[in-house]
Amino acid sequence: MEPAGALWALDERELVECARTDPEAFAVLYRRYVDRIHGFAYRRSGSRDVAEDVTAATFERALRYLHGFDWRSGGFAPWLYRIASNELATHYRREYRPRSAKAQAVFHALQPATSDGGYDEIDRRLDEPVAEVRAAMDRLHPRYQQALSLRFLAGLSVEEAAAAMECSKPALSVTVHRAVAALRKAMEVAT
Repeated sequence: MEPAGALWALDERELVECARTDPEAFAVLYRRYVDRIHGFAYRRSGSRDVAEDVTAATFERALRYLHGFDWRSGGFAPWLYRIASNELATHYRREYRPRSAKAQAVFHALQPATSDGGYDEIDRRLDEPVAEVRAAMDRLHPRYQQALSLRFLAGLSVEEAAAAMECSKPALSVTVHRAVAALRKAMEVAT
């Protein structure tokens, strides 16, 4: 085991190798990436609770399967973002039914009416554009959701996103192009 300060000096590849057997090395990787993964999950979900759950599940899965990680040109980050993206997809599959329009209508019908001076209405209107984009993304094919999330919400480069999706850069570019077109169409249908 190396002292924690020495671990911070290692390049990412060496750190990943150390992390396979040293929990302190994995803790350094965690600290390097936790805010980025949480931010990615939050931007995709719009929920701090979901982002926290997805972040925790991502690092738990990364730790569990680190022994099987094969270094690729993109490095550790694309692998981690792919796990986060898969965790988000799993979360939405698990949560789909309670969040469906029918379930929400029943939930709102059972809620007592309250008056807040109109503040909730203002908040709701300010969040409408973001909610519309999220709702439209939820209707896309999971591969399109993943491509858009990795490129635009996680801010990965084309190379990193392609590595995370395990495809070539040209294939990713085509997928992103098609995903953007599908997102536009889904948003037009919603309005």
